[in-house]
Amino acid sequence: MTDQQHSAATFLSARRRAFAVVMAIELWERFGYYGMQAVLTVFMVVQLHMRDHDVNIMQGGLGFLIYSLPVLGGLLGDQCLGTRLTMLMGAFGLTAGYGLLAMSLGHQAVFLPALTLIALSNGLFKPNAGTLVRRIYAGDGTALDAAFTLYYMAINVGSTVSMLLMPWLQQRYGAAVAFLACAGGLLAGLGYYAVRGGRMRRFLAGHAAEAVRQHGGASMSVPWMDRLAGPVRKGGLGAGILLAFMVVWAFCTWVLYSPALVRLCIILAGAGLVLLWVWLYLRAQDSERPGLLLTYILCAQTMAYQIFYQQMQTSLTLFAMRDVSGVYQLGPWRLFTMSAGQFQALNPIAVMLFSPLLAWLYRRSARRGQDAAPAIKILFGYALVALAFCIWWLAAGHSTGLVSPWVMVAGYGTMSLGELLTIGLGLAIVARYAPARVSAVLMGALFLLWGIGMYLGSLVADLASVPADGGGSLAGYVALFRGLCLGCAGLCVLLVLLLPVTGRLGRLHRERMVKKPVTVTGI
Repeated sequence: MTDQQHSAATFLSARRRAFAVVMAIELWERFGYYGMQAVLTVFMVVQLHMRDHDVNIMQGGLGFLIYSLPVLGGLLGDQCLGTRLTMLMGAFGLTAGYGLLAMSLGHQAVFLPALTLIALSNGLFKPNAGTLVRRIYAGDGTALDAAFTLYYMAINVGSTVSMLLMPWLQQRYGAAVAFLACAGGLLAGLGYYAVRGGRMRRFLAGHAAEAVRQHGGASMSVPWMDRLAGPVRKGGLGAGILLAFMVVWAFCTWVLYSPALVRLCIILAGAGLVLLWVWLYLRAQDSERPGLLLTYILCAQTMAYQIFYQQMQTSLTLFAMRDVSGVYQLGPWRLFTMSAGQFQALNPIAVMLFSPLLAWLYRRSARRGQDAAPAIKILFGYALVALAFCIWWLAAGHSTGLVSPWVMVAGYGTMSLGELLTIGLGLAIVARYAPARVSAVLMGALFLLWGIGMYLGSLVADLASVPADGGGSLAGYVALFRGLCLGCAGLCVLLVLLLPVTGRLGRLHRERMVKKPVTVTGI
């Protein structure tokens, strides 16, 4: 083996080890987050004795915070503390948040601060973990695609295991044990980082030094704290950031406490998003405008999926808790049982099963020159979502007792395939049609749009609110599922009417990008 081959092999080995560190902590972070999500609704209804209305509205406000706060986390990681430190702060904050949730049954005053600490810490963790993956594989697009595929699988593995385990712990030992197990998952990830994280730090430092050498000593982007001269200044900035974190935490808790404030924030966020889109469109070059307008339309279409997705945490979990049998049978044979929270695990399981098949179909269609436009894929996705709610509507409407759990398998499976065709394309849409220089801004805007969709989904779920004793619940869910099915069918009709518009914008985008390549200038 030559020195060059040995150096290349050493580099690849170090890169794999660095990536393994990030993937491990991401897996455990998702283990904790989705485990918390699987038990939270049942905990609020059964242990905290909250009304359906309060549960739905709180879940909507929490979803909005979870999807909007990563914008702040990304800015903090890029411009101030650095990616790695911000990610670790988020992991420690999530651990503390789950611990506070475990205390909230005896001390309900900490319940809302626990939820907002989780939302804020998720905002610190999520964008920076993905950024670390991009930094590790910088300059190698093929390896980056493979790495993000494994990264996405780690998310689904962590969420599937926790969504099956945590509701079982909740049912067997109580919600406090389940929340502590979520915190334990984060501690496991942090422990692994403490043991192996040095390898990742050394690799990133060496990778950055090599990039500087190859670019003739060009300066790299350095967070503000690392540019400060002395420890006193760094300590002062650190104290200021900690104070700002506490202020934002207190503000988010105040917002979540007041449904009126949540609505005001949603309205302001929506208005700000529209103004941002208009401003970017007016400042864009003529060659960029068709792609930018197409990005707006398709992103708005993917946002609608969040209205249906939010039902998994709200109406579908409450429906499973009250009106669905947890016993799976095949003829006279009893196979296994699932609790209400565990049904949510059907979503990541279906995503893992369908993702390879869908990727194969995409590649096969592309080779034949028959790749469908994103607008058509989204249309088929919503048709599947409408079918899923049709399944739940008919099953609930014709049930004379508890609904069969196989209905949940059929509904979740169909809806999850629809997820891959709708929201699963969201990030790809921005990358495909938006100008590169504003793609990060539009990625953040897309997550904010999805957060608004989560809140709207909770308002829809609230249409099936029932009294605390669950009386008359089935009729409410029949009406809700019927409305969601018909509403999604109407959305499909609207998307069909928009196909000529999206098709024309797609053709203009391709023609103008070929005739006049985009010049990179600031906006």
